[in-house]
Amino acid sequence: MRRALVLALLLAGVRLILPLGAQGQGGEVLVAFGLLILGAYTVGEIASAVRLPKIVGYLVAGLIFGPSVLGAVSAQSVQRLQPVSQLAVSVIAFLAGAELRWRDVRVDGPALLKIMATELAVGFVALFGTIVALRGSLPLLAHEPPAGVLAFALLFASIAIVHSPAVTLALLTETGARGPVARTVLGVVLLADVAVVLLFSAALPIARALVPPVAAPQSVSVFWEIGGAILIGAVLGGGVASYLRFIGKELVLFAVLIAFFGVQIAELAHVELLLTMLTAGFVTENLSRHGDKLRHAMERSAAPIFVVFFALSGAHIEVASVVPLLPFVLPIAAVRAAAIWVGTRLGAGWAGTPPAVRRVVWMGLISQAGVAIGLASVVATAYGEAGRRLQVLLLSLIAVNETIGPVLFRRALQAGGELTPEGRRVRGRAVAAH
Repeated sequence: MRRALVLALLLAGVRLILPLGAQGQGGEVLVAFGLLILGAYTVGEIASAVRLPKIVGYLVAGLIFGPSVLGAVSAQSVQRLQPVSQLAVSVIAFLAGAELRWRDVRVDGPALLKIMATELAVGFVALFGTIVALRGSLPLLAHEPPAGVLAFALLFASIAIVHSPAVTLALLTETGARGPVARTVLGVVLLADVAVVLLFSAALPIARALVPPVAAPQSVSVFWEIGGAILIGAVLGGGVASYLRFIGKELVLFAVLIAFFGVQIAELAHVELLLTMLTAGFVTENLSRHGDKLRHAMERSAAPIFVVFFALSGAHIEVASVVPLLPFVLPIAAVRAAAIWVGTRLGAGWAGTPPAVRRVVWMGLISQAGVAIGLASVVATAYGEAGRRLQVLLLSLIAVNETIGPVLFRRALQAGGELTPEGRRVRGRAVAAH
């Protein structure tokens, strides 16, 4: 009750302040930023009180305060706060890379590749077939010729199989889980992120050949986007490791500067931001004996960034566009979840993963966020009105998966015994045995 009262007072105060902020330069954006931090944090605490992940609370707060519901945060403010989202992606990617150690990659890499490859293959085939089967019912494809149906089904499936490193790492940071389930999900998600970028880069030229685009999207070679990201990330990670070795002071401030620098250099070099910072975090962790100190400093500084990132993700959800598509989106989401379940069971069986992990790992792969949104924007740019309709369908699917994904992942961690002290002791013995 007290938290609900705080939200009501906060909203009332913002209603009074917004007219003043709108008259200044950037004042409205600063008010929106503050509202998202305080409001999302409060709703996150309410979600935690009812045993839901705080991330769900952040998303709900963004949806409530955003343009689609109360409008306390305008669409213009959401757009102008996008650099915060990029900063969050940079921090998330660096932390994800820092969670990987070379000895673990060498031992677990083949198993993770088998799970990832099988899961993505089953998911792609299932989603492609679903869109083709629904071609007569979907407004997007109702009047498209066969070539158009194949092209848009190909693009849809190559984007809809994307997972969310952001949600995965944020929930692991919130819960502190580091056991077999957590590490398997994180490894598969990170590998799949690179694989999906390659898959989409191969699917887009095929779609262009089937249906010429309205405007060719500006893009660089996928080899540079991936290879350049690894190269630049390795150099950046080496520089960070050198700083930790010879200076090692003001780590909280240094962590924020790394994230800012990563965003800027990835934009200037036209490389994939997430992969760049993932590589930087991996190199830093494996070259420096003090990488854990920087990781802890970055986690402390990232808390408000995470809150705003997921609140902005919620603010992007357009209720008026999502609700009419729910009769189509919910069955597609169910097919996607079933395909992930089948794919992970087959892949984990092939890889010889322990049954306890095999049963629940699929629940950690439901979430979607940043990368999928970015790829959907590429399609919208290339195909005009038809691309925008496909983008709305994808964003509606992402909204559903982004909401239920964290809940399922938390249940998977709980089922694996990775949320309790007792579970952590069992987890430690399992990892040592492995």
